[in-house]
Amino acid sequence: MRHVVLHALADGLAPADVYARISDFRRYPEHSDTFREVHVEPPLPDGSTVSEWTVEFRGGLMRWRERDTYSPETYSIAFEQVSGDFQSFEGSWRCEARDGGTLVVYTAAFDLGIPSMAEILDPVAESTLRTNVARVLRGLAGAEVIDERAAAAGD
Repeated sequence: MRHVVLHALADGLAPADVYARISDFRRYPEHSDTFREVHVEPPLPDGSTVSEWTVEFRGGLMRWRERDTYSPETYSIAFEQVSGDFQSFEGSWRCEARDGGTLVVYTAAFDLGIPSMAEILDPVAESTLRTNVARVLRGLAGAEVIDERAAAAGD
């Protein structure tokens, strides 16, 4: 499983403002052409939603559905794929007050489910994910990446 962690700083914006902006998944395609379509279903009784994603990857399209669980009291969102092209995909967004702005911490863990191609595809998927999350954060909140880390867990 591949793990990605990205930290970005949105100067001059409160955590509640940044949280509201990153929670608006429908707007992601406005900030990165890689996101072809994001459809968010009406909230479930517990306040979570199911969203459907279509993104460009290596000349094709990847599709998945994820359950998004919102925690406005901690300005965080957890997501987990419920079906789709990944073998597994899960992670979170977290917003924290920092230096007159907001630190956004994005984490994700994924497995494309193609062990024979993992050495080739996983780094490409990781790079695509980091690049597009950075673009969305820049577009939605003017946030700039200040640190990013990635690691492959023992295969």
